[in-house]
Amino acid sequence: MNVISIIIGSTRQKRFSEKPAQWIFQHLKKQEGVDARLLDLRDFPMPFFDEAVTPATPGRPPYQNEVVKKWTAAIGASDGFIFVTPEYNHGVSAVLKNAIDWVYPEWNRKVAAFVSYGGVMGARSVEHLRQIAIEVQIAPIRSSVHIPVATLFAHFQGGDVDKGLAELEAPAKAMIDDLLWWTKALKAVRKV
Repeated sequence: MNVISIIIGSTRQKRFSEKPAQWIFQHLKKQEGVDARLLDLRDFPMPFFDEAVTPATPGRPPYQNEVVKKWTAAIGASDGFIFVTPEYNHGVSAVLKNAIDWVYPEWNRKVAAFVSYGGVMGARSVEHLRQIAIEVQIAPIRSSVHIPVATLFAHFQGGDVDKGLAELEAPAKAMIDDLLWWTKALKAVRKV
């Protein structure tokens, strides 16, 4: 069984991210051999990273914060990730970046895909996340889903978000297929 965690990268009030996260979660649940999980950063209210040593430091002391321990365990139990990310000021949200920064070995040699929205359909936040992912030794895949601004606006204007997401079925399928292929490949290699 491959555990794929969908990380909801926004904690804002009236956020949009829950809708595409639930949408892609439903797609993942239909996949054979996949244990799909939702990791909502609202459920992990971590402080800003302020430890004396980085998570990558060999032999670092265990975390004391219970929420960080819970988050680290959830990342460690995952084989792959889908980041549902907004784009804020041409980049990733602070809460998502902070969540990534708290963890290191638990991310290593796993795979990630991206569902994004915002300015330029969130493409700049995905590019930002790809660089961060590489630094924590996550393998980002090429395929992603970029949600048009019209679908985002539909959320805030009481429109039909589901219709906009339904138009993205083909890129969602391609992304999930690629993610699962890489998840299986990297999981096999991690066992060696």
